[in-house]
Order: sequence, then C-alpha cells, then structure tokens
Amino acid sequence: MMKIDKAPVPLIVPDTDDPRLTQSVTGTDQTGAKVEIKVPMERPLTLYLNSQEIVTMMTIGDYPEYLALGYLLNQNMLKYSDAVTEVEYDDDLQVVVVRTEHHTNFETKLKKRTQTSGCAQGTAFGDLLEAVESVALPKAELRTSWLYQMTQTINTMPSLYLEAGAIHGCVLCKEGTPLCYTEDVGRHNAVDKIAGWMYRHGVDASDKILYTTGRLTSEMVIKTVRMGIPILVSRSGFTAWGVDLARQVGLTLIGRTRGKRFIALAGEERIVYDQNLAYVEEESAKHKRKGEGGDD
Repeated sequence: MMKIDKAPVPLIVPDTDDPRLTQSVTGTDQTGAKVEIKVPMERPLTLYLNSQEIVTMMTIGDYPEYLALGYLLNQNMLKYSDAVTEVEYDDDLQVVVVRTEHHTNFETKLKKRTQTSGCAQGTAFGDLLEAVESVALPKAELRTSWLYQMTQTINTMPSLYLEAGAIHGCVLCKEGTPLCYTEDVGRHNAVDKIAGWMYRHGVDASDKILYTTGRLTSEMVIKTVRMGIPILVSRSGFTAWGVDLARQVGLTLIGRTRGKRFIALAGEERIVYDQNLAYVEEESAKHKRKGEGGDD
C-alpha cells in the first residue's frame, strides 16, 4: 500500500455551493423568453506518473488527487503494491503528479509502446483485461432492503445533477448507507474518484456496493472489479459485454433501478428478497437522475 500518511476517512458528498463547479449562463427557451441556468464546469487536468505524462482529462475539477490515483489504479497503470510517496496538485497549471518510490512497470511499457506504434492505450487495455480475469470477488449478499434504502437516500441527496444537469454520479455504499458520493462530466471520472478515495484511506471493498447513474458497460464492470467491489448497481441499463464480463468474474450486476423496480442480470443467487414492496415508494419526479427516460 502507499506510504503517504493515512488520513481519517471523510464522508464525501457533492458540494452544490462550490462556485468553481458550475457557471450561470443566459439563453432563450422555446418561447423566446430569456432564461438563466447553471451548467457544470469542464476543465483540463493533466496527469503525470512520476516524470511520464499519462493523459489529459476533462473534469469539473474537484478532488483531483482522488481522480489521479483512481485513474491510475483502474487502468492498471499503478499496482496496489506500488509505494506512492506523494500526490501533488498544482491548481494554476491544472496538473497532478503521482510519485512512487520506484518507476512503475507501466512507465517502461508505455514508453516502449509509444516509440513503436503510438498506441499505448491498446497495451493498457490488454493488461487491464488480463488483470480482471485473475480477480476473485467476494460472494457478498445483497439485501433488497439495502437496495431500496440506498436508492431512496441517493435520490433525495443534494447533487450537482439536480442543480445543473449534464453530469454523472457514482456512490459507494455499505449496506444501505452512502459513504462517498462523487460527480463529474464523465461517469469514468466519478468512479475513478471513488477508487482514489478508497485507496487513499484504506477502505475495505469486500462489503461495499457501487451505484452509478450511467450505463453498465464493460468499462464500468472492469473498474468495479479492479476496485474489488462485489456489487454494481445502476439506475440505467446494460450492455451485452458488460453483462458477460460480470457473469465471468462473479460480479452482482443490477440495472434499471428506479422506485420499486430493478433487473439483475448477474449474481441473482446472492440477492436476499427481504423487503416488502408494499412499503417501498415510487420515485418522485423531482428526484429523478440520469436514466429516467431510457438507458442513457
């Protein structure tokens, strides 16, 4: 594990009052009337692993340290056994540098791949699939009482999506209680922030649930498996490859979770139906998130 000092585990929720995350813009509506709305910010963040530039990401800009760590871990560029000595963020330059005690295996591989074909991400993706295939997830149960408590709580929490739209959210939960709620313009950024938060604070993944507003794609499944989380839930739908991967690695996969409804396409045998549906409320229209009209 990383050698930077462990900090007390903070509970993370969207900061809807942070003026850096949204901007007010004026326009006109369908009647020609002037309107003013909030929209999320989008700014570049360049990530370095030691002296190697890795990627420039577009992000709303909060929790850059968590985003950097989570991206490297979820892309298999940083191993959990690598000793991280420092994560340095420069707000003026919009740069974050993750430093390790020794150069990582990925830096050498990236340099070689870039020199020969310029296609480093192909190598990273191949390594990522290989790493996922060797993962053994814990066979954690999911109680439907937790599922309904979790979604009800998330849907009634303040969020940037309700303030400005055009944003995705991911929430790490234990049983029915949210622990870490992140948002970003891309769902991959939101889940990477959670991965970085878990790594930074040594959070055990074996009894956790990951909730996302976005589709259950192969990318989301791979990231969840990389994080060691045994249950992935979404209010949106599935892709075929996402379902296939979840079944291969033993991930409980639940989608289209809205109000009383949900569909499980992997890990159904680990669901405990302990909630009487007569006591579950349908989702209020004012609290709807991504996916209310389809599988977006």
